[in-house]
Amino acid sequence: MRILVTGASGFIGSFIVSEGLERGHDMWAGVRRSSSRQYLSDPRTHFAELDLSSRETLIQQLMELKASMNGECWDYVIHAAGATKSLKREGFFRTNTEGTKNLVTALRESGMMPRRLVFISSLSIFGAIKERPTPNPSRQGGASSGLNEDALRQPLSPPSREGSGVGLYPKITDTDTPQPNTAYGESKLAAERWLQEQADVPWVILRPTGVYGPRERDYFLMAQSIKQHVDFAVGYKPQEITFVYVRDVVQAVYLACERDSNKVEHRAFFLSDGESYNSRTFSDLLQAEMGVRFVLHIKAPLWFLRMICTVNGTFCRWMGKLTTLNMDKYHILSQRNWNCDINPARKLLGYDPKWKLEAGVKESVAWYKAEGWL
Repeated sequence: MRILVTGASGFIGSFIVSEGLERGHDMWAGVRRSSSRQYLSDPRTHFAELDLSSRETLIQQLMELKASMNGECWDYVIHAAGATKSLKREGFFRTNTEGTKNLVTALRESGMMPRRLVFISSLSIFGAIKERPTPNPSRQGGASSGLNEDALRQPLSPPSREGSGVGLYPKITDTDTPQPNTAYGESKLAAERWLQEQADVPWVILRPTGVYGPRERDYFLMAQSIKQHVDFAVGYKPQEITFVYVRDVVQAVYLACERDSNKVEHRAFFLSDGESYNSRTFSDLLQAEMGVRFVLHIKAPLWFLRMICTVNGTFCRWMGKLTTLNMDKYHILSQRNWNCDINPARKLLGYDPKWKLEAGVKESVAWYKAEGWL
């Protein structure tokens, strides 16, 4: 199969390209001219310089690529390009929303519409919903019990093979109404809604929760903090978080390409490892894997985090510098429920997450050490 991956130089995109090469596919890495090719060194990789910010330029680029392929098209296009950080709100929409529109329109105008377009979206499009704990039926009268942080260690409840274990909060499902609370989530939702209106596009949408693994930098910041013997958390209301290892996201991408169109086309799927975790679980696993003997666990109130993010975000925006501590980060860290329903992905895609958090953290830390990040 001939496959184009946009955002191929990024964290998820580079893994999609590598997996495709291992499967024997003809892989095209869609990159910007300025993109790093550090993780795209396999000589079998073809490169396609794409400007997703300009529809006219992109159409011309696709026409030239089509000519170089003797009029052939890609069988599948994996749209993994996107912005997770931006100085201004408009930057997210320019890249995540308009970039998606430009790509799809250019594929259509150049006569290069693939057999399937897989769009990497995010669980973040739903925002902070379903944050009232699920009643505990073991209590007399079905009332919910008092919430004990110690009872929320990994996993919150053992999931069945279908991933239907009951967590602290109700699972977010694809029938819920999205209420994004970040500019990133809003921009991804806008892209989804536009794509869903394109009846001629054979799209599939994947909505992973927090993706971690080798090469990823945001969760790596927590590893750095643990190495310095500090773990910082916020909010006193219990938090239920979910993860998905990058290799499981890649698994879902290729399943979305290969599955019967009647089952998966024009559908969106959540991706996680099928379990739910307490906010301490990830840091505890990092501490154990890194061999850090002592860690000071600091839990701050939400008002303190909001103050820090407001001041720091405003200052960095004024200075023209990107920062991880801004109001989007406040909403992400303050959100209590990240539990999502992956049963549709299991049943229709055949998705079967292989990497539980302990194994994924182990491989990630090993990679960070090998690459000199830790």
